[in-house]
Amino acid sequence: MRNQIEFEVYGKYALFTDPLTKIGGEKFSYQIPSFQALKGIVESIYWKPTLIWYVDEVRIMNVIQTESKGIRPIEYSGGNTLAYYTYLKDVRYQVRAHFEFNPHREDLIYDRNEHKHHNISKRAVQAGGRRDIFLGARECQGYVEPCVFGEGEGFYDDIQEIDFGTMVHGISYPDETGTNERVTRLWRARMERGVIRFIRPEECTLTRKTGEGVAKAFGPGNMQAADELLEQLVRGGGE
Repeated sequence: MRNQIEFEVYGKYALFTDPLTKIGGEKFSYQIPSFQALKGIVESIYWKPTLIWYVDEVRIMNVIQTESKGIRPIEYSGGNTLAYYTYLKDVRYQVRAHFEFNPHREDLIYDRNEHKHHNISKRAVQAGGRRDIFLGARECQGYVEPCVFGEGEGFYDDIQEIDFGTMVHGISYPDETGTNERVTRLWRARMERGVIRFIRPEECTLTRKTGEGVAKAFGPGNMQAADELLEQLVRGGGE
């Protein structure tokens, strides 16, 4: 697919929190990463407001296993409390994603150079990301390496299908929708021979408005054009 990148992300722990478990203050991870969690990882590798990243598919490489830990989170009213968080353990995923230009960012038309953005994103994958990588939560450090999607042996390669039921797909924010509404999307996740193929955000039929917001304004004064950034990388001025 056009403007596509492939990479492997792994870590000792991950916490893709099921929002239903937040009510009691004890978080429990989904068995698989959500579209939004993977999109956040891709945006940590490389992102600009000119782009919208779409996660096409993820391949679950390691067996799904969990581990519970006693945590002392900070309460909003002050002090600490005791809670148990259930994490995914020893995770490794192959991810395939691509970017499209944000049609609601007409103020950034001057930065729509897909060839240069694609080259920068591939360089960012090689460098392990431009920002720190987190697997769902800040305490779950992740690491990114380039890969060829589908290569290597995955634990679920021989399992025809696993249905994970209805789960959060992601959140649609004003800067990507052109409206002031923030919408939460749900979908039904299925894994076929270790691979989960995501539907696009606009294809999610289970949605609910969960807030409002305003898109942040960007321009030459607070962002760097792709032409300048790629030239800086070629000169060795940074990753």
